[in-house]
Amino acid sequence: MSSKGMKRTVQGATILTITSFIAKILAAMYRVPYQNLVGDAGFYVYQQVYPIYGIAMTLALTGLPMFISKMVVEHETAEEQKVVLRKLFVYITIMSVFLWIGTFFGSEVIAHFMGNAKLQPLIQVSSLSFLLIPPLAILRGTFQGNLYMMPTGVSQVVEQFLRVSIIWLAAYSFAYYGWSIYHTGTVAMSGALVGGLAALVVLLFYNRKAPVVPNFFAMNKVKVSGKNILKRLIFEGGTLSIYSGLLVLMQLVDSFTLKNALVRIGFSETEAQITKGIYDRGQPLVQLGLVIALALSSSFLPTLTKNFVERNKKFFKENVELYLKLTITFSSAATVGLILLLPYVNYTLFEDDKLNAVLSVYLVAIFLMALIQAYQSIFQSKNQFRYPIFAAAVGILLKVLLTYTLTVHFKEFGGSLSTVISLCVTLLLLYFHGKMYKVRFSFLGKIGGSLIGMSLVLFIYHWLVPVNSSRLMTLLLAILGVVLGVIAFVSSLLLFKVYSKGEWLAIPFGKKIVKWFK
Repeated sequence: MSSKGMKRTVQGATILTITSFIAKILAAMYRVPYQNLVGDAGFYVYQQVYPIYGIAMTLALTGLPMFISKMVVEHETAEEQKVVLRKLFVYITIMSVFLWIGTFFGSEVIAHFMGNAKLQPLIQVSSLSFLLIPPLAILRGTFQGNLYMMPTGVSQVVEQFLRVSIIWLAAYSFAYYGWSIYHTGTVAMSGALVGGLAALVVLLFYNRKAPVVPNFFAMNKVKVSGKNILKRLIFEGGTLSIYSGLLVLMQLVDSFTLKNALVRIGFSETEAQITKGIYDRGQPLVQLGLVIALALSSSFLPTLTKNFVERNKKFFKENVELYLKLTITFSSAATVGLILLLPYVNYTLFEDDKLNAVLSVYLVAIFLMALIQAYQSIFQSKNQFRYPIFAAAVGILLKVLLTYTLTVHFKEFGGSLSTVISLCVTLLLLYFHGKMYKVRFSFLGKIGGSLIGMSLVLFIYHWLVPVNSSRLMTLLLAILGVVLGVIAFVSSLLLFKVYSKGEWLAIPFGKKIVKWFK
């Protein structure tokens, strides 16, 4: 690749990473004021239906655009791209329409199985997001295939900003105008449709300004196998979409099982709804914990793909090892740190410290999902898709089979436990299939020592400074705890010589960290 092309690739990856960070933070943090205003029961109503929108967003934002961009790169001529994009548009449209029909007209049945008929309007509104998948995915994928990441990034931020604004507006209307939690949830869910339409306008504006999407409705003489495209869409596009939305699919299973199981063991409808609402607090915390994992995936995937295509086994192995080491380091620190600081975080964000133990177990998903994403990226860089689909399918099936039973026996703790067990099985399947890609036990021992060092500091901190009754003071204590935890963990990494000097220099801000801690 030319230096100009490499520079454009790096700039594009940087833009997409930064905008993804902003969108992720917006998507995670709207839940806090929403829960504060509508309460745990209102939060339950929104979160029950959220996975439907989450699936549509995954298909339109990450899974399908990544696959489409790859198809665009592989077909260099404009005529070939027209044929491929036309066939993809038709296939994706058929899929999206079927998803919308099944969800919209089956909303009464879906609400029944979720255990609450009043959720039907929310399900119908959220189903409309499926209709926006074809144009959003095609436009984003074609832009990305031409290494033009700005439209995808800007459209993502605009979409989340408008969506979050409408959600907040609905929450304030509940507080000041006495809306019901179901009407509030329906209006809040409509934010997804408004945000999606705004994203489409942004993408069309960029395409008009600098056209890269060909007129794939125009006739041409080039022939491309539709059967092959459909096969690749199912396997490659399906793999990318499943792993991008794996946690969302787990949350969808919770929507159908957790509240119903709680009612079965004696909870009243109201108690079960409130408990499910509190349980759902773990989702924004996991999303925030996975931000670094997303950045690592965005950074390493192009490099690994380039190493594999060029058959540079030495650099491929070195980059895989560094990728896994960084993923283990940051995800384990985020998981342990959040669990130890959860009493402060839970009280600061949600005004109480309910279900800390249940949420602590759920937060283990940060570490598991980060490693799952890392292994999936490694397989993806080598164009291996069938086995990752199998591993994900086994994990989802286990989640379906375990959640209801474990919740009946262990109450809300069973929901967290079923998620962790399912993710563990998926990770182990990926690990043993790609066992040539692993880190040394000496490294794991050093990371364990660093985590123990950080944990001791935070245990002492929590013992000396308990949770304060003031939310503002507890927020300050949580921030101080984060700072102390980071200092303790990084100091331990340097003390145990977890990374070589060369590896530190390869890590963002690594040079400054080494300099500061000298």
